[in-house]
Amino acid sequence: MSNIKNLLEARILVLDGAMGTMLQAYAFKEEDFRGTRFQEHHIPLIGNNDLLSITQPKAIYDVHAKYLAAGADIIETNTFSSTTIAMADYALEDVVTELNVASAQIARKAADDFTAKDPSKPRFVAGSIGPTNKTASMSPDVNDPGYRAITFDELKLAYRQQALGLIEGGADILMVETVFDTLNAKAALFAIDELKEELSNTIPVMVSGTITDASGRTLSGQTVEAFLVSISHIDLLSVGFNCALGADQLKPYVQRLSQLSDCFVSAHPNAGLPNAFGEYDQSPEEMCALLEPYMSDQLINIIGGCCGSTPEHIRLIADAAQIYKPRAITQDV
Repeated sequence: MSNIKNLLEARILVLDGAMGTMLQAYAFKEEDFRGTRFQEHHIPLIGNNDLLSITQPKAIYDVHAKYLAAGADIIETNTFSSTTIAMADYALEDVVTELNVASAQIARKAADDFTAKDPSKPRFVAGSIGPTNKTASMSPDVNDPGYRAITFDELKLAYRQQALGLIEGGADILMVETVFDTLNAKAALFAIDELKEELSNTIPVMVSGTITDASGRTLSGQTVEAFLVSISHIDLLSVGFNCALGADQLKPYVQRLSQLSDCFVSAHPNAGLPNAFGEYDQSPEEMCALLEPYMSDQLINIIGGCCGSTPEHIRLIADAAQIYKPRAITQDV
C-alpha cells in the first residue's frame, strides 16, 4: 500500500460522499433488504443499510465505484452501524463480524479495481466506525441523570469486534466518525489500540467529531479544544469534523481545529442543512464554493462530503482540491 502520510503531505486527499443518499435512489423494499438469506427473520429489516453489504453487494460496490470515478481517494465502508449495539435493534448481533468483513471486502475490491486502472492515483479504504445509538456520557432518562444505557467496557468490546472485522476485510484505515460523545470514541480508540498491539498492526486511525449546533459543541458538551485534548494521547492519522452542519456553518470549528492539531485535519460536512422533509438541497456547485475556502486557506488535508452529498458533489470538490496545497502540520502547536 502506498504511504498515505506521504500523499497527505503532497496533496489534499478526497473522501467520498454519503452512502445513504445514494442508496435511497434504489428505493429498496423490505424484500430487498432481506434477500434470500433473511426471508424468515422475525423483525423488519428495511432501513438497515449496512445489511445490504450481504443482501445487495452489487449496489454497494456500484456506489463505491461512482465515488471513485468522481475522484475520491478514500472510500468509507458501509459499516456506520455495524456493531452489536446498533444491530441489536434488528436482532442481527450474530452477523456483525460478517457485515464488517463483507463491507470491507467490497470496498477493497472497488478501490483495487480503480488503483489498477491508474496506479499513479492509489485508492484507500477507510473502515467506518459510527458512534452507535447509545451514549456513555449522558443519561437517556431525564428523571435519572446518573443512569447510563451502556458501559465503557460494553462499547469497547463492540468496537473491538467491528475493528477486527474491518481489518480482516482489508481496510487501510480505521475511521471513528460522527463522534457526538467523546467517551464513546475513547472506548473505540482504546479497543483499536489494544487490537493493534495484539496483532502487531500499524493501521492508521482517523477521528471525526460532529458539532451539533451553533454553540460549537458536541452533543456531550465539548468544545473543539476539549474534544481535541480528550483524544490527543492517541497517535492519529487525522482529526476532523463531519455531519450535523453544512460547510458554511462548520468552517470556524475546522479552522480552530487546524490551528490546534498536530496531525492531519479532515472535514466532510453535509450538503447544507436538511429541509422540512429531511432532504438536502445544496447543489454540488454551492457546496464546492463553500468548501473551496477550506482549501485555499490551507485548513485541511482531507476533504469530502457527508449527508446529502453525491458523486457530483465529490467530482467538483476533487477538481478544486487539485488546485490547492494541503495544510502543513505544525509540530509546536
